Amino acid sequence: MFTFEKEQYIYSIGGIKVGGSPGENPTVLAGTIFYGGHKIVEDPNKGIFDREAAESLIRKQDEMSELTLNPTIVQIFAESEEAMVKYIDFVSEITESPFMIDSTMVSARLAGLAHSEEIGLLDRAIYNSLNIAATQEEIDSLEEIQHECAIILAFNPKDPSIAGRRTVLEKGVEPLGKGLLPLAADLGITKPLLDTATTAIGAGAGSAAAFTFVAKTVYGHPTGSGVHNAPSSWPWLREYKKVDREAFKMCDISSNLIVQMMGADYVLYGPIGNASNVFPVVAMADVISAEALKTELGVEPVDKHPFRKLL
Repeated sequence: MFTFEKEQYIYSIGGIKVGGSPGENPTVLAGTIFYGGHKIVEDPNKGIFDREAAESLIRKQDEMSELTLNPTIVQIFAESEEAMVKYIDFVSEITESPFMIDSTMVSARLAGLAHSEEIGLLDRAIYNSLNIAATQEEIDSLEEIQHECAIILAFNPKDPSIAGRRTVLEKGVEPLGKGLLPLAADLGITKPLLDTATTAIGAGAGSAAAFTFVAKTVYGHPTGSGVHNAPSSWPWLREYKKVDREAFKMCDISSNLIVQMMGADYVLYGPIGNASNVFPVVAMADVISAEALKTELGVEPVDKHPFRKLL
């Protein structure tokens, strides 16, 4: 659809590539597993879960990736250190896809990163995330490990505007007094993945989506978000869901197109169980973007791209 004057970085993570001009590389899709309330989880603290159901979900995402050629990431969410370690071991055995280490607990994230280093899987691990709530313990641990890939979350609780998000990345805000991008460089993060920090509709969701284009223009790093959180937290839609659940699902799935058309390189599309619906929608937009890039600018998409397979 468009290109940028700023160099667009492409990073290789666990065998997949993310970044570049819209239409050049396929959009990377990350489905979440073991999230809060996920029915397959029996004990979130001990990391006990339905292994057969979990394997089925992961393999379905891989199957959809093979169908459309959109690369995948498994976003692992854990509520304890013990659970995180068990989840990483399981996921890494089932799929060769990269995985995201995600938790609301700093200790669980750090345990996951340390375990990934211990078992030799750091090249497939993505730390989620470096943000303004980073503790000194977290910063010290990341500095020690020098892990190269992390989500950099452009969330500014005091200013959800594009300017506010840039301030978080460049200059920093309280309680962290340093910009996240220079801090990431200090910690050895050489493959930053910018997350525009989707907030609720009416509370900055529009600026978060628009920041996708701005971030690509200004920084050139691969950029994306969990845009599905916007419709999922929309009060009107949550109420309307009681009348028409299908409408809620359609808004949830199609929301990925909003940031994709703004240049997003990756999308955290939410529950991994939505893979069969999400992949065709995102692949369609990838084909359209690649067609425009080739026709109007003479730039060829990579060989493993929906444009090559689905036309």
